[in-house]
Amino acid sequence: MISLTSEFTDGKGRHARGWVFFDAECGFCTRLARRIAPLLATRGISLAKLQDPRVPKLLGLPPEEVLREIRYLNADGKQFGGADAIVEVAREFWWAAPLVWFSKIPGGIQILRAGYRCVASRRKCIGATCAVRVAPLRS
Repeated sequence: MISLTSEFTDGKGRHARGWVFFDAECGFCTRLARRIAPLLATRGISLAKLQDPRVPKLLGLPPEEVLREIRYLNADGKQFGGADAIVEVAREFWWAAPLVWFSKIPGGIQILRAGYRCVASRRKCIGATCAVRVAPLRS
């Protein structure tokens, strides 16, 4: 069990086995976070906003790097980003085992990372008017 009370929380003494940090300014990310919060809570994993000014120091990242992707900080203090974070969280759930297995086959994690980058680059466009110009995919 890790406590981020002194470094991160608002003083409410929240303790967790792990933390998932998400982009709270992204409607897609926020809706997804709300949906999975109860599932994560069953495993002792809490959610927190990447926008909190204490996060760059906590994660040891420059501020401009923090919002690039979702982050997962496990109980051992090891952190993961993007698709790797999703795979690490998936390890907590038996029904997500196929995702973990896929990540272990040759080229699997690279495919997951590419898929994550594709969605992340458009995350502010999902369900809203997109102000980001996205290059068309080549066939």
